[in-house]
Amino acid sequence: MTYHPDLTGHTALVTGASSGLGRRAAEVLSHAGAKVVGVARRAEALAELDQVHPLPWNLSDRDRLAELAVAASQPFGAPDILVHAAGINTREAADDVSPEGWDITLGLNLAVPFFLSQHLVPDMKAKGWGRIVNFASLQSSRAFPGGLSYGASKGGVAQLTRAMAEAWSSSGICVNAIGPGFFRTELTAAVFNDPERANRNAAQTCIGRNGEPKDLDGPLLFFCSDACAFVTGQVLMVDGGFTAK
Repeated sequence: MTYHPDLTGHTALVTGASSGLGRRAAEVLSHAGAKVVGVARRAEALAELDQVHPLPWNLSDRDRLAELAVAASQPFGAPDILVHAAGINTREAADDVSPEGWDITLGLNLAVPFFLSQHLVPDMKAKGWGRIVNFASLQSSRAFPGGLSYGASKGGVAQLTRAMAEAWSSSGICVNAIGPGFFRTELTAAVFNDPERANRNAAQTCIGRNGEPKDLDGPLLFFCSDACAFVTGQVLMVDGGFTAK
């Protein structure tokens, strides 16, 4: 029997909703019945989403995250599902990593998921139910060229997920992370623009291909539903078995 979670009555906030896996997450949660608020910088791209309330915002401004939490609660009430899909990869070689690139990467990929969650957790605690999904990466446990600051941030996301679960799961808030393999998105354009590299990555998986957006749907819906009521603090690699080889 196929499990189709009904998220009617829930409100989701998805960051990075204008493109890539964040966009897919916003669409999937909406189709499952949740009221969805999509956050990203590009207002035009957000406006193209069907049945998703657009909330253009610069997540890099950490001082305004409390304000964002309030704004995100206006359309449908306080979110009880939070998906942190926004991210950046500056792709700087180790010898070229700049303080500015480091701060931007660690800020958006690691600090924002914690501090935005921190602002929204009180309402989840009051409800006794919440779901937070972070986005980890192959680089949470593997090193790739040009990925020093990105890898540091995503390694941090894996531990952040466990720490957030330890702090908040006793209040009914399950915190987990998805670690995507190679999916064709704006963030991975440099990889897929090189067919040899893309094919090499596909061959590295156990399944023999790179990821399609629909491959994210099941794991995401599981982590956002009642089905994961006893699952928290976990990083699920959705990578076709890339990290198994």
